[in-house]
Amino acid sequence: MRSGDEGSRFEPGSDEQSRPDGRPAREPRTAHPLSLRTRGRAYGVLMGVCLLLIVLAWTLIWRYSTIAAVVMSAVALVIPPFAVIIANAGPANRQ
Repeated sequence: MRSGDEGSRFEPGSDEQSRPDGRPAREPRTAHPLSLRTRGRAYGVLMGVCLLLIVLAWTLIWRYSTIAAVVMSAVALVIPPFAVIIANAGPANRQ
């Protein structure tokens, strides 16, 4: 290697870490918690999907395929824990 090349080596990411004025190249995003209303709507939609899957599986789908009805029931079984997690995510509920 030549001695002149040592100062001009490419360093990945070095030019992206900060701007000339010292600010970071990208401003960090802050996560905004979901509002109580949004979380309530998400919970309602997920639980509605759960109920719809169960009702469709055992009133209509089972006539054509029992396996499909069981699979739909298994999917519906997994939805409520996620709905509760989403409903309780965020700051404490304020009355």
